Amino acid sequence: MIFSLKKLSVICATLVLASASSFDNSAIAEIKNQPQLMANERVSSAKSQSHPVFRSILPQLKQKTQIRVLLPKFIPESDGELPIYAIIETATQKKYDIILGFSPNCNGGTACRLGTVAAEAVTSKTPRLRGKSIVLTKGITGYFEDFKCGANCSDATVTWRQQGVQYTVGLKAGDRTSLVKMANSAITP
Repeated sequence: MIFSLKKLSVICATLVLASASSFDNSAIAEIKNQPQLMANERVSSAKSQSHPVFRSILPQLKQKTQIRVLLPKFIPESDGELPIYAIIETATQKKYDIILGFSPNCNGGTACRLGTVAAEAVTSKTPRLRGKSIVLTKGITGYFEDFKCGANCSDATVTWRQQGVQYTVGLKAGDRTSLVKMANSAITP
Protein backbone atom coordinates (compact mmCIF):
# COMPACT_ATOMS: atom_id res chain seq x y z
CA MET A 1 0.00 0.00 0.00
CA ILE A 2 2.86 2.39 0.81
CA PHE A 3 4.39 1.85 -2.61
CA SER A 4 1.03 2.62 -4.19
CA LEU A 5 0.71 5.87 -2.23
CA LYS A 6 4.20 6.97 -3.26
CA LYS A 7 3.48 6.09 -6.87
CA LEU A 8 0.15 7.97 -6.70
CA SER A 9 1.94 11.01 -5.27
CA VAL A 10 4.46 11.00 -8.13
CA ILE A 11 1.68 10.60 -10.71
CA CYS A 12 -0.29 13.50 -9.15
CA ALA A 13 2.81 15.69 -9.09
CA THR A 14 3.50 14.85 -12.74
CA LEU A 15 -0.05 15.80 -13.70
CA VAL A 16 0.23 19.09 -11.81
CA LEU A 17 3.48 19.90 -13.58
CA ALA A 18 2.17 18.84 -16.98
CA SER A 19 -0.94 20.96 -16.62
CA ALA A 20 0.98 24.03 -15.44
CA SER A 21 3.60 24.02 -18.21
CA SER A 22 6.97 22.57 -19.09
CA PHE A 23 9.95 23.87 -17.18
CA ASP A 24 13.48 24.15 -18.54
CA ASN A 25 16.31 22.92 -16.28
CA SER A 26 17.19 26.51 -15.50
CA ALA A 27 13.65 27.72 -14.97
CA ILE A 28 13.07 30.37 -12.36
CA ALA A 29 9.70 30.65 -10.71
CA GLU A 30 8.27 33.44 -8.62
CA ILE A 31 7.06 32.22 -5.21
CA LYS A 32 5.81 34.61 -2.52
CA ASN A 33 7.62 37.38 -4.44
CA GLN A 34 10.93 35.52 -4.15
CA PRO A 35 12.72 33.77 -7.05
CA GLN A 36 13.08 30.00 -6.61
CA LEU A 37 15.57 28.08 -8.75
CA MET A 38 14.66 24.60 -9.88
CA ALA A 39 17.03 21.87 -8.69
CA ASN A 40 18.30 19.00 -10.71
CA GLU A 41 20.61 16.29 -9.37
CA ARG A 42 22.73 16.55 -12.51
CA VAL A 43 24.07 19.82 -11.12
CA SER A 44 27.12 18.89 -9.07
CA SER A 45 26.55 19.49 -5.38
CA ALA A 46 29.99 18.30 -4.34
CA LYS A 47 31.34 21.85 -4.24
CA SER A 48 28.35 23.35 -2.45
CA GLN A 49 27.48 23.14 1.25
CA SER A 50 23.95 21.94 0.47
CA HIS A 51 21.88 20.44 -2.32
CA PRO A 52 21.53 22.78 -5.35
CA VAL A 53 17.77 23.08 -4.70
CA PHE A 54 18.60 25.46 -1.83
CA ARG A 55 20.96 27.71 -3.80
CA SER A 56 18.44 30.44 -4.63
CA ILE A 57 16.88 30.64 -1.16
CA LEU A 58 20.07 30.40 0.93
CA PRO A 59 20.95 34.14 0.87
CA GLN A 60 17.45 35.10 2.05
CA LEU A 61 17.46 32.36 4.69
CA LYS A 62 20.83 33.41 6.09
CA GLN A 63 19.76 37.06 6.10
CA LYS A 64 16.54 36.43 8.04
CA THR A 65 17.63 33.86 10.61
CA GLN A 66 20.22 34.01 13.38
CA ILE A 67 20.36 30.27 13.99
CA ARG A 68 22.82 28.03 12.18
CA VAL A 69 21.38 26.97 8.83
CA LEU A 70 21.87 23.26 8.12
CA LEU A 71 20.52 22.00 4.79
CA PRO A 72 20.87 18.49 3.39
CA LYS A 73 23.13 17.62 0.47
CA PHE A 74 21.05 14.51 -0.25
CA ILE A 75 17.37 14.69 -1.22
CA PRO A 76 15.63 11.46 -2.26
CA GLU A 77 13.84 11.49 -5.61
CA SER A 78 15.98 14.35 -6.94
CA ASP A 79 17.33 12.19 -9.75
CA GLY A 80 16.22 14.54 -12.52
CA GLU A 81 12.95 12.84 -13.46
CA LEU A 82 10.90 15.51 -11.72
CA PRO A 83 12.27 18.88 -10.66
CA ILE A 84 12.44 19.61 -6.93
CA TYR A 85 11.88 23.15 -5.61
CA ALA A 86 12.73 24.64 -2.21
CA ILE A 87 10.14 27.15 -1.00
CA ILE A 88 10.60 29.17 2.18
CA GLU A 89 7.43 28.86 4.21
CA THR A 90 8.77 30.63 7.34
CA ALA A 91 12.01 32.46 8.07
CA THR A 92 12.47 34.37 11.33
CA GLN A 93 15.44 35.04 13.59
CA LYS A 94 14.86 31.81 15.52
CA LYS A 95 13.16 29.53 13.01
CA TYR A 96 12.89 28.42 9.40
CA ASP A 97 10.56 26.03 7.55
CA ILE A 98 11.21 24.98 3.96
CA ILE A 99 8.85 22.99 1.76
CA LEU A 100 10.39 20.63 -0.79
CA GLY A 101 7.94 20.38 -3.66
CA PHE A 102 7.52 19.07 -7.17
CA SER A 103 6.18 22.42 -8.40
CA PRO A 104 7.46 25.97 -7.88
CA ASN A 105 4.19 27.11 -6.31
CA CYS A 106 3.74 24.20 -3.89
CA ASN A 107 2.30 25.48 -0.63
CA GLY A 108 2.36 22.13 1.14
CA GLY A 109 -0.46 20.52 -0.82
CA THR A 110 -0.24 16.75 -0.75
CA ALA A 111 0.15 16.16 -4.49
CA CYS A 112 3.07 18.56 -4.91
CA ARG A 113 4.95 18.14 -1.60
CA LEU A 114 7.96 15.85 -1.26
CA GLY A 115 8.91 16.87 2.27
CA THR A 116 10.22 19.54 4.60
CA VAL A 117 13.38 20.89 6.19
CA ALA A 118 13.01 22.88 9.40
CA ALA A 119 14.97 24.32 12.31
CA GLU A 120 14.06 26.19 15.47
CA ALA A 121 16.02 27.49 18.44
CA VAL A 122 15.48 25.30 21.51
CA THR A 123 13.80 27.07 24.44
CA SER A 124 12.33 25.90 27.76
CA LYS A 125 8.98 25.61 25.94
CA THR A 126 10.31 23.30 23.21
CA PRO A 127 8.63 19.88 23.58
CA ARG A 128 10.76 16.81 24.30
CA LEU A 129 11.93 14.88 21.27
CA ARG A 130 9.70 11.95 20.35
CA GLY A 131 10.13 8.84 18.30
CA LYS A 132 12.57 5.96 18.03
CA SER A 133 16.08 6.90 19.12
CA ILE A 134 18.67 6.51 16.34
CA VAL A 135 22.36 7.34 16.02
CA LEU A 136 23.27 9.92 13.39
CA THR A 137 26.71 10.95 12.14
CA LYS A 138 29.13 12.51 14.65
CA GLY A 139 27.42 10.47 17.39
CA ILE A 140 24.37 12.75 17.43
CA THR A 141 21.18 11.17 18.75
CA GLY A 142 18.22 11.62 16.45
CA TYR A 143 14.61 10.56 16.69
CA PHE A 144 12.70 8.87 13.89
CA GLU A 145 8.91 9.19 13.70
CA ASP A 146 7.15 7.13 11.06
CA PHE A 147 4.40 8.54 8.86
CA LYS A 148 0.71 7.86 9.29
CA CYS A 149 -1.82 7.49 6.51
CA GLY A 150 -5.48 8.36 6.49
CA ALA A 151 -6.98 10.39 3.66
CA ASN A 152 -3.38 11.53 3.03
CA CYS A 153 -0.02 10.43 4.36
CA SER A 154 1.96 12.57 6.77
CA ASP A 155 5.73 13.03 6.77
CA ALA A 156 8.06 10.55 8.38
CA THR A 157 10.67 12.66 10.19
CA VAL A 158 14.11 12.60 11.74
CA THR A 159 14.69 15.26 14.40
CA TRP A 160 17.89 16.06 16.29
CA ARG A 161 19.37 18.86 18.38
CA GLN A 162 22.69 20.47 17.71
CA GLN A 163 24.19 23.57 19.37
CA GLY A 164 20.89 24.76 20.82
CA VAL A 165 18.88 24.27 17.61
CA GLN A 166 16.35 21.55 16.82
CA TYR A 167 16.54 20.37 13.21
CA THR A 168 13.98 18.25 11.36
CA VAL A 169 13.94 16.65 7.93
CA GLY A 170 10.73 15.06 6.69
CA LEU A 171 9.55 13.09 3.67
CA LYS A 172 5.94 12.40 2.82
CA ALA A 173 5.47 8.67 3.48
CA GLY A 174 9.27 8.53 3.70
CA ASP A 175 11.44 5.63 4.77
CA ARG A 176 13.88 5.63 7.66
CA THR A 177 16.97 4.89 5.53
CA SER A 178 16.39 7.88 3.23
CA LEU A 179 15.67 10.21 6.16
CA VAL A 180 18.80 9.16 8.05
CA LYS A 181 20.88 9.71 4.91
CA MET A 182 19.22 13.11 4.43
CA ALA A 183 19.83 14.13 8.08
CA ASN A 184 23.45 12.94 8.02
CA SER A 185 24.07 14.92 4.84
CA ALA A 186 22.90 18.08 6.63
CA ILE A 187 25.04 17.43 9.72
CA THR A 188 28.34 16.81 7.92
CA PRO A 189 29.97 19.94 6.51
